[in-house]
Amino acid sequence: MPSYSSLAFIALSCTAAASAHLHGHNHYTNEFASWQAKHHKFFANKDEYRQRLDIFKNNSDFVETHNQGNHTWTAGLNQFSHLSPAEFKALVSTNIPRRSTSIPRKLLAANAVTSTASSIDWVTAGAVTSVKNQGSCGSCWSFSTAGALEGAYYNQYGTLQSFSMQQLVDCDTSDSGCSGGLMDNAFGWIESNGGLCSYSDYPYTTATYDGTAGTCETTCTPVTGSTISSYTDVTSNSASALETALNIQPVSVAIEADQTAFQYYSSGVLTGTCGTSLDHGVLAVGYGYDSTTGYNYWKVKNSWGTSWGEDGYIRINKDSTQTDGLCGILAEPSYPNL
Repeated sequence: MPSYSSLAFIALSCTAAASAHLHGHNHYTNEFASWQAKHHKFFANKDEYRQRLDIFKNNSDFVETHNQGNHTWTAGLNQFSHLSPAEFKALVSTNIPRRSTSIPRKLLAANAVTSTASSIDWVTAGAVTSVKNQGSCGSCWSFSTAGALEGAYYNQYGTLQSFSMQQLVDCDTSDSGCSGGLMDNAFGWIESNGGLCSYSDYPYTTATYDGTAGTCETTCTPVTGSTISSYTDVTSNSASALETALNIQPVSVAIEADQTAFQYYSSGVLTGTCGTSLDHGVLAVGYGYDSTTGYNYWKVKNSWGTSWGEDGYIRINKDSTQTDGLCGILAEPSYPNL
């Protein structure tokens, strides 16, 4: 995931005269000023400000128009509202390689649990740490990995422990730091490293600086009991298998997140068309039924901060018949075993 500054204003598709807008100029300038204050966004000069405002106008119009329609999810302004669709795609897309079988793994047994619950929410169960923000580093895979380890650790010891994503970004040479990675690879690295350090001992700093990995620090001691013995691959393209896995613990999943819906998602159950070109690692933390929309959903923890989505979470249509599930959520689920 490149930093915004490196995008070099990718083919800015929105200009002042591009189209008519729903409101007058003052409406948007006031809304933009409030948005800037909320998200601490500042621009280098007047030209950049005008370009960003023009894009913001189109995004604001999309949000308003979408929310007037009959949809299962609502759109909203967020930290991406000054980006064109092309810029958003370039910003959030990262490399999620396909699975490897070169490290010890298990396959999820059909009888892994005797029965599945009608709904699961590991957040309310206390097995999920707070939502964090990966910033301009393509480190989503490390957030997904740490989250799955936190869930496994909670189930094993009854304690919620926050683990270090930065250690994975800096030290896991089987993955590519801010240029992407695979959760299965990271599980293998944690095994070979004898566990993972705590978040407090090795905090996440990549988002604060220039979006690049740092130098691997070797002074922290891995949390006792965090060594991974193997990982379990959940059957691809199987909603029932992911449901079964979620009755055991939170599960790392990969999705395609460079879509328009992800740029604007605010709340509700995401339905409709979504790609399966995996470019983002996230954490499935449960499933349930939404009586308002009439859809079953997967509950997913993202790593874009709490100002995005439902306080950092998204609910994705569980009933989708799309191959690999909506947004590819069923393509590569996995979780670590302690």
